[in-house]
This record gives sequence, structure tokens and C-alpha cells, in this order.
Amino acid sequence: MSKIKVLLVEDEVVLASIIKEALETRDFEITVATNGVDGWSRFNHQKPDVCVVDVMMPRKDGFSLVADIRKVDSQVPIIFLTAKTQTEDVLKGFELGGDDYMKKPFSMEELVFRLKSLLRRKLPPVAHEVLAKQKVTTIGNYKFTYSRLELAKDGKIAYLSQREADLLDLLLQYKNDLLDRHTALLKIWSDDNIFNARSMDVYVTRLRKYFAEDPNVEIQNVRGLGYRLIEHKDR
Repeated sequence: MSKIKVLLVEDEVVLASIIKEALETRDFEITVATNGVDGWSRFNHQKPDVCVVDVMMPRKDGFSLVADIRKVDSQVPIIFLTAKTQTEDVLKGFELGGDDYMKKPFSMEELVFRLKSLLRRKLPPVAHEVLAKQKVTTIGNYKFTYSRLELAKDGKIAYLSQREADLLDLLLQYKNDLLDRHTALLKIWSDDNIFNARSMDVYVTRLRKYFAEDPNVEIQNVRGLGYRLIEHKDR
């Protein structure tokens, strides 16, 4: 079985070396870039399965690099590494298309766990065949295929990130009923801390944009409690 390809973009040489060695012992294949410009070049040549990107780097910072990556690839999982603690910086990372973040210092065990969690979509061919047979969920004028991370309308397909698809799938399970914030955070993020809560708000905003063209689909914010996905009939 081929190894999972990781693009690590980190300008701290010692830290990059430690991460590379730790992941290689766990059967990951690591490509290291020491700045955003090099990271962009290696991303285009290596086509990694997942990216681990430091925020503060010379020549091209992590935010700028991820913004460029998302212009050409909406699905590759991306983890930000950051020494910053401000909520605004974390939220900016999610808004630009990051799927997860880790604050320095962190343990290698936690990094491996986060990588494997984001790579759940990397399934063997047989599993893809089984999942492809799953029913398509209709919501308003849209058709949602969770197994393919697709939201389609009038022949146009939007490709969701794994977190977007997970959240939409959960909202649909609770359609027209309240999805409690605590429940959603534990099911998708496995932790209901303030940073994950704020990041979930960002993902809800993204989902609202996908449904903006259909007034019959609404994601309501129930203040202090959670969210409710409503499908109106002939609104």
C-alpha cells in the first residue's frame, strides 16, 4: 500500500526535522519546504495527500500559501501550525480554508492523530465503491452526496471539505430540529473548546453561502443553543 504523502511547510529547520523523522517512522512520506514560495512549488509538483503549514514564514506566509492552494484544490486537508494564541488568527486560518490547527508546542502523537482524523476520506477503492452506492440526500434544490463530498444544483457541483460535509450531514440528521452546539462539537471536533466553537461558526457561514441561491433552505442560529437546518416548502 502506498504511503500517505505529507507536505510540511515549516521554516524552523530543527522542528521540521523532528516532525519529518517522527512521521516517517509512522509510514508517512514527507516533503519539506522552508518557506511559502517553496511550499507552493512543491505542492504543485508533489500533489500531497495532506498539508501541514506553519503560519509565520519568510517570503510567503502560511495564510497566503493556503489561499493559493484553495484556488486550485478545495479538498486537500490542511493543518495550520501556529505559535499565535489570538482567536482572530485561528479564525482567519479556517476562513482561508484550513481544516485544523495546532498550537506550538505540540506532541507528535497529537499531530499523527489529527492527520489520521483528516484523512478519513482516503479510503481503499472497495470502500469507495460501497460508499458510492449510498443514497443522495435532497435538500431544497440541492442534492448532497456525503461519500463524494458533493453538493449539486442544476448540474453545478460544489466540492465540500470534509469538515463542511460532516457538519452538513449532521445538520441533515437533525433537519428541522435543533442541533445542539455541544453535540456537534463532540461529534465532529471531539472537543467543545472555544476555538473549535468559533471555527464551527465559520463552517456554518460557509454552508449558508452554498445554499444562498435557494430561499427554501435556511440554517438558523439559535442563540446560545445551536443550529437548525430548515427546509421550507414553496417559500
